[in-house]
Amino acid sequence: MIKSELIAILAEENPHLYQRDVERVVSTVFETITDAMAEGDRVELRGFGAFSVKERESRMGRNPRTGEAVPVPAKQVPFFKTGKELRERLNKDYNGGD
Repeated sequence: MIKSELIAILAEENPHLYQRDVERVVSTVFETITDAMAEGDRVELRGFGAFSVKERESRMGRNPRTGEAVPVPAKQVPFFKTGKELRERLNKDYNGGD
């Protein structure tokens, strides 16, 4: 699913809202999560999961074309950990079909 599909579904399920308002809400939610993570904060959505930032240390990598060793600088990467409810819902068919 892409952002525009999410907006369309939410607008369809909430006919009392204008699509432009739904777009604004979805964009605000994503911007708020992004801003919090950019500041190093953790964002937890109970039952869904938690977004956080992990640090990757600098290391030596290899250029796949030449095999030459190249330094890879330290960086921060986004990390998502699923919540219990989401994990259970994803695995219900594998655990006896709850």
